[in-house]
Amino acid sequence: MNLNEAKYSKYALVREMMDTIEVVKNFNPKQTKEVAEKIESAGRLLLTGEGSSRIFPAKNAIRKALTWGLDLSITTDGSRQSAQYDLSEFAVFCASNSGRTKEVVLLAKKLAEIGNENRFALSANKGTLLEQACKETFILTCGWEQAVAATKSVIEQALFYESILWHINKKNTAIMCSELAVKIEKALTMQIEPNIIEAATKASTIYFAGYNDGVAEELTLKTNEITRKKSDYLEGTYAVHGIEEVMNKNDIVFVIDPIDDEIEKFQDVLVKGVGLTVVAIADRNTPFTTIRVPDAGEMNPYVYLSAGWNLLVEIGLALSINLDKPERARKVGNEFIG
Repeated sequence: MNLNEAKYSKYALVREMMDTIEVVKNFNPKQTKEVAEKIESAGRLLLTGEGSSRIFPAKNAIRKALTWGLDLSITTDGSRQSAQYDLSEFAVFCASNSGRTKEVVLLAKKLAEIGNENRFALSANKGTLLEQACKETFILTCGWEQAVAATKSVIEQALFYESILWHINKKNTAIMCSELAVKIEKALTMQIEPNIIEAATKASTIYFAGYNDGVAEELTLKTNEITRKKSDYLEGTYAVHGIEEVMNKNDIVFVIDPIDDEIEKFQDVLVKGVGLTVVAIADRNTPFTTIRVPDAGEMNPYVYLSAGWNLLVEIGLALSINLDKPERARKVGNEFIG
C-alpha cells in the first residue's frame, strides 16, 4: 500500500490502516499500570466483546500469558455466552468501539447488578451506554473509524491488553512500541507478489491457518469485509484433518507463521493431495511461497496482521471492490437502542 497513490489514499480503510503506525508509536503502556494491579489481584480475567474487538486483542493476550507462564487465568468468549458464567470473582474487560454494542452493554449491566466492581470498558467513544454500566472506562486514542472494517482500533486494543501483561510480568517496554511501529510500516507498505494476488482473486475460498492467537481468525473476518470472498479459519492442524475433503485446487491457504514440524504434512495433504496454493506469512523463508515480514520477536503477531491487511487490500482492489462500504456488513453489528 502507498498513500501517495490515489487508488489507495481514496479509501478510509487504507488511511486507517496506515494510521496504525502512529497509534503504535505513541502508545502509552503506563495507562494500564493501576488496572493491571487490580487484575493481578483478582487472578482471573475475562476479555469479551464482539467480532474484531475480541478476536485478536483477547486471543493474543491469552497466548502471551500462557507463553510467559503468568499466574493469571485469562479467558474469552462472546458477551451472550459470557453472561451465562459465574463472573463474580473475575475482572472483566468489555470492549466495544462504539460503546453501544447490545450484547456487551447488557453483560456490563449484569455485572453491575451482581456487584462486580472489576468491570472495565474499552471503547473509542466517550459518554456511552457501556461507560455508564462499567466501573472504569478507557478510551482508545485512535478515534472512531470511518471504514466498516475495524483496523487501527484492533491493534490498539491488543496493545492495551498486552500492556496489562507487561506490568504483571515486569517487562521493560521503553522502546518496544517505537520499534514495532517501524516494522508494522514495512509490513503495510511491502509489495505483494502479483501471482499471489492473482491466485487469491481466483480462489473460491480463501483459508487462513495458524496459531490460535487471533491473527488468522481476524484476517478471515477481514477477508469477508474487504474482499467479499468466502473465507475460513483453520486453527492449528485443522487444515489437514478432514476439511481437505471439500477443498479444491483453485482454493488458497495462507499459513501464518507455520510451525516447522507441521510443514511437511501441509505439503503432503494440501499441495500434493488437493493441489491448491499454500502461501506463508512469516519472518523467515519457508518451503512455501512466502510473504516475508521483518522479525519483531514476540511482537510478530502485530506484524503478521498488518501484512495480512496489505494482502487483503491488494486482493480487494484487484477485484474492483469498494473497500469502505460492504453491501450488508454494518459498523455496529447489534446496536443497543433505548
